[in-house]
Amino acid sequence: MFSKVKTFGLLGLNGFEVTVECSITKGAPDFKIGGLGDVSIQESRQRVQAALNNSGYETNSDKITVNLSPADVKKTGSSYDFPVLVSVLAALEIIPPLSRTDVFLGELSLSGELTSTKGILPMTAAAKEKGFKRIFLPKANVHEASLVRGIDIYGIEGISQLAAFLQGKARLEPAEPYEPKAEEYLTAADFSDVKGQENIKAAVQTAAAGFHNLLLIGPPGSGKSMIAKRIAGVLPKMTFEESIESTSVYSVAGLLDDRSPFIINRPFRPVSHTASGAGIIGGGKIPMPGEISLAHNGVMFLDELPEFRRDVLETLRQPLEDRRIVITRASGKISYPCKTMFVAAMNPCPCGNYGSGGTCTCTPAAITKYLGKISRPVLDRIDIQIEVNAVKYEQLREDRSGISSSEIRENIERAREVQRRRFKGTDLLFNSEIPPSKLSEFCPLDREGEEFLKKTFDTLGLSARAYDRIMKVARTAADLDGSEAITKKHISRAVQYRTLDRKYWK
Repeated sequence: MFSKVKTFGLLGLNGFEVTVECSITKGAPDFKIGGLGDVSIQESRQRVQAALNNSGYETNSDKITVNLSPADVKKTGSSYDFPVLVSVLAALEIIPPLSRTDVFLGELSLSGELTSTKGILPMTAAAKEKGFKRIFLPKANVHEASLVRGIDIYGIEGISQLAAFLQGKARLEPAEPYEPKAEEYLTAADFSDVKGQENIKAAVQTAAAGFHNLLLIGPPGSGKSMIAKRIAGVLPKMTFEESIESTSVYSVAGLLDDRSPFIINRPFRPVSHTASGAGIIGGGKIPMPGEISLAHNGVMFLDELPEFRRDVLETLRQPLEDRRIVITRASGKISYPCKTMFVAAMNPCPCGNYGSGGTCTCTPAAITKYLGKISRPVLDRIDIQIEVNAVKYEQLREDRSGISSSEIRENIERAREVQRRRFKGTDLLFNSEIPPSKLSEFCPLDREGEEFLKKTFDTLGLSARAYDRIMKVARTAADLDGSEAITKKHISRAVQYRTLDRKYWK
């Protein structure tokens, strides 16, 4: 007796087709699974056997051989439980021959029920792209899978329900497409709550408009964290495609809520200074996405930046540049997206008062050691570095509210629309992504701006990387002003955002 069942596996966020072949013969009872499966797949033999027995299907007297094809591709995870079990039922002729356009995904409990499974969304999307018509998976994952249009989603509670449906003894309707509820759209804290700091809000606006990385330096209590936590709320609303991308990352990481599985709010991921390199950029024996990928299309925030281990910060150099993580293992390479706005905050010294007008109690050696945890290459990848001064008493007592998040967002959306028109027909989305070879095309300078930049470059002895960053930030500043040409004012603003390294990292 023989059967074939279709399922899908995952390599990073990419689903790939797998054929589950099952052969059942008479002989000494045995159950083997081949096809380069990991430990969880080998353990699925016990789950499948128990689920069959507890659902009333006795298989203890049979010799069962299962192969996962292609056999030369490493397969991981528990989503193979369900297709292996279905292949056994089909080989035993308990269910009729299966359609070639059906796909089965999901983890089994010992009772025969299907349980919530990671990575359902990208595998469902891959199945639809391959032309499959129906997919059977755990009922808990139905909302997530139904985000993929054009393929019928069937939520299964247990084996008996599936068998009855395939035997024609029960009805089962495909799930309706999931639509987010109004309460799922979160209202972020508003920038109008931040007293004073209007220059910092302007810097945040520039950073968010061009998706530039941002560093806030200032004494304790100046509002750095308060400002950072409001940045995701001023970014434009996510497009459907962006939501699908972010939801896929969370699906693979197993972080989705079964009741509201669609990521519709810009992610904001605050990272503890105790985090490891693998925790931030991803990794593990079975490589999982890290914080920088979980913040894809949103903001990753590192507070108290010098408290992070230097080797951990160094792991950010490549992903901040390429906006994609590539994790290499013996079994191959896995990549995750990380188009993330990197925001960091720090004190200028261990006591927090160096350079701020307060009394600093730190020795020069202590300050040098503290700031030295952040290397020049990491610092160079942060386009905007801004000093946050302590708020004055008069500003705290003011009744007048400052610029609100909605006003900032409107300005950002106008600048983003300019960028969409500029980069139409290219792979670019934001000014921060402009490659050096395209700077002259996308960043035209007027005569005064050209002269000012040349003088500044020579006076400050800027590096080529600093030049590139200044041009990109100036481009965003011009977009916010509605100017096609970059003027002296825009260059001056961009240079101002690049001078703190000369004050603190002498």
